[in-house]
Amino acid sequence: MSSLIIKLIAIPVVLILSALFFPGVHFEDYWQIAVVAITLAVLGVPLEYFVLRRGVLWISVFIDVLVSWILVYYASNFQWEASMTWYGALLTSVLLGVLEYVTHRFLLATHRAHSEPV
Repeated sequence: MSSLIIKLIAIPVVLILSALFFPGVHFEDYWQIAVVAITLAVLGVPLEYFVLRRGVLWISVFIDVLVSWILVYYASNFQWEASMTWYGALLTSVLLGVLEYVTHRFLLATHRAHSEPV
């Protein structure tokens, strides 16, 4: 649950920063950012459940970057008046990867990773 809350707060911030600073990232309205953020958060939590465990931190972050690259690109381009290039999606997913690294470290340190044995 804490992972979902972190994602729902932090992913929109990352998307807004990406839209402001990265070329090829354009959102017309804030609700478009909310749609992409909710999509990433809802699909990212089950991915963490299956992948995240002690010893595979970098592998889980790499998988998150790849999945978010594809999801950010398609979730953005399926919306009216929002657009994102592959390069913009890559830059955004790398920034999301930094967020995921910090989140995964927090979850592993506090023993809140779902697939970690208690």
